[in-house]
Amino acid sequence: MGDFITFIGNNLADFWTYTGFANATSGHIAMILIGLIFIYLAIAKEFEPMLLIPIGFGILIGNIPFNMEAGLKVGIYEEGSVLNILYQGVTSGWYPPLIFLGIGAMTDFSALISNPKLMLIGAAAQFGIFGAYMTALAIGFDPMQAGAIGIIGGADGPTAIFLSSKLAPNLMGAIAVSAYSYMALVPVIQPPIMRLLTTKHERLIRMKPPRVVSHTEKVMFPIIGLLLTCFLVPSGLPLLGMLFFGNLLKESGVTRRLAETARGPLIDTITILLGLTVGASTQASEFLTTDSLWIFGLGAFSFIIATASGVIFVKLFNLVLGKDNKINPLIGNAGVSAVPDSARISQVIGLEYDPTNYLLMHAMGPNVAGVIGSAVAAGILLGFLM
Repeated sequence: MGDFITFIGNNLADFWTYTGFANATSGHIAMILIGLIFIYLAIAKEFEPMLLIPIGFGILIGNIPFNMEAGLKVGIYEEGSVLNILYQGVTSGWYPPLIFLGIGAMTDFSALISNPKLMLIGAAAQFGIFGAYMTALAIGFDPMQAGAIGIIGGADGPTAIFLSSKLAPNLMGAIAVSAYSYMALVPVIQPPIMRLLTTKHERLIRMKPPRVVSHTEKVMFPIIGLLLTCFLVPSGLPLLGMLFFGNLLKESGVTRRLAETARGPLIDTITILLGLTVGASTQASEFLTTDSLWIFGLGAFSFIIATASGVIFVKLFNLVLGKDNKINPLIGNAGVSAVPDSARISQVIGLEYDPTNYLLMHAMGPNVAGVIGSAVAAGILLGFLM
């Protein structure tokens, strides 16, 4: 009987060392709480639920503690595990181009085609990327890490993941979570900046209705856009090529099934895998570092600069525009590529001051230009830093 009790006791002790309870650290608990906060914000506040729920649940998965010496091969960083195989779509950089394919297939560039000067607002908003890049260099990050951190200012999660997978793989988890966090917080971050930088008179500016864009223009845009941007920045080809290809599928009118697949089942599947694996990559030992805190701070800084740059650019641009062609500075925030959330914020703030002034269609111009602009900026950084 004594031997039996000893046997049971030893096996229970071995089982205890196997469980997550025995291997949990304060870091695991902290990350699990962060994951729960993400899920709460997604469900209760509806902050980007399509992104924050997969990422938040991925954080929970990635921070289930286990004994690494047991050889279970369940962790995302253990070669051969299921999570590690799924994570290769992130580390190898092929999830983001597929996301861009879907984005292209669901994006209407009519607002930009009808008023091409709005492209300049999307370009101006990219100052946030390069401002954060220079700040990161000054803090002490090396050029490749600084480039990966700076791209957070583009408010484009797939672009941030793509660039960081090439330039700073060790920082990719923190950069991705930071980028998606600030995308989700667009309704919180941008309105105070927009109100601070505009006058009441400027918020009441009415813009001319966008002209009707022909089918031929819509078909030619992705072709011309691809040739112009990728001849200028060949390193942006994986993202820009897929973006414009998806848009051609949409606008051609003869590949409806392909376009529907790209903007429906395909992008949904990749979004699930991308969010889940990015979240799972934030293991406490990899994520809770001083660098991660700096990344979150620099991400907020770049996002603020990007928003302010777009608004200020419109104000300056209006100085050279005719009285009948003025642009409402409230659409300047839409130059960041958080589509369509930042454009919706332009509409919401505009309606606060004039319930009959609808800015959404105008704001979509710089908003989709921001998607192109952030991909071009990523291509520039990749070309110069690799």
